[in-house]
Amino acid sequence: MNRLLTVALLGCLFPLTSLAATEPKITKDVPYAQPKEPRLTLDIYAPADARNCPVVFWIHGGGWQMGDKTDVKTKPQAFMDRGFVFVSTNYRLLPDVDMGTLTRDVAKSFRWVQDHIAEYGGDPKRVLVGGHSAGAQLAALICTDDRYLKEVGSSLDVIKGCVPVDGDTYDVPAIIEVAETRNRLHGMPQPKYGHRAKFGDDPAKHRDFSAVTHVAKGKGIPPFLILYVSSHPDTSAQAFRLNSVLKDAGVASLAFGAKDTNHSKLNNDLGMPDDPATKALIDFVAQNFKK
Repeated sequence: MNRLLTVALLGCLFPLTSLAATEPKITKDVPYAQPKEPRLTLDIYAPADARNCPVVFWIHGGGWQMGDKTDVKTKPQAFMDRGFVFVSTNYRLLPDVDMGTLTRDVAKSFRWVQDHIAEYGGDPKRVLVGGHSAGAQLAALICTDDRYLKEVGSSLDVIKGCVPVDGDTYDVPAIIEVAETRNRLHGMPQPKYGHRAKFGDDPAKHRDFSAVTHVAKGKGIPPFLILYVSSHPDTSAQAFRLNSVLKDAGVASLAFGAKDTNHSKLNNDLGMPDDPATKALIDFVAQNFKK
């Protein structure tokens, strides 16, 4: 009789016989597009015997030039402990592909999750999209510019929350102007492969890859929690900018500035006990992932 009993956590069902299980189901290097290659794969971390769990779709950072889906630290376990399936995706990188192509890689990966995550115990209709640094830009863009998901037959309505972490490119023209002005005033050379070149040497492209460009009322944009390093002038300014644009469009948004941390540490500490940014994230999840 006990085998038929279940408990629900955020709508995620666990047989009582599995509550004592400590080993999650981890599936690595799952291809989400063809041709099969390491940059077109994702990793899945699922609680043992879970069913109908909400899903985290995580996008790594690295300046769009480096980084890997394995750079997740304690986040998978922290989310599994709260009844989520955690997905971490790779995507092709600059300069091997351009920004539009790698963004579409992320959209294709998201669509694969929509089609297949139920096989791993996830609910494809309840997804949290997040990412750090370059991944924050990609997360914010995917969650505001619905063209990328529409191209692969998906939509914003399954995304229940977006958590970009310490991005500096929600408004690409602004960061280009700030960085280049700073270098010019201090007599420093402009970088050969800075944001201007990465996003394509065309102001229209800079605007098009900016999440703030695409925020509008009535699009179904999900609630945002924007995490940033409070002492960093660029990422804090970008967080304020995105937060303001979202609120002006009637989208629920909170910008949380983490103190006594830095760009890498903020990301690495997510999921750690007593971490203030993690507490803000837990509160955001509790508010937006009620069954």
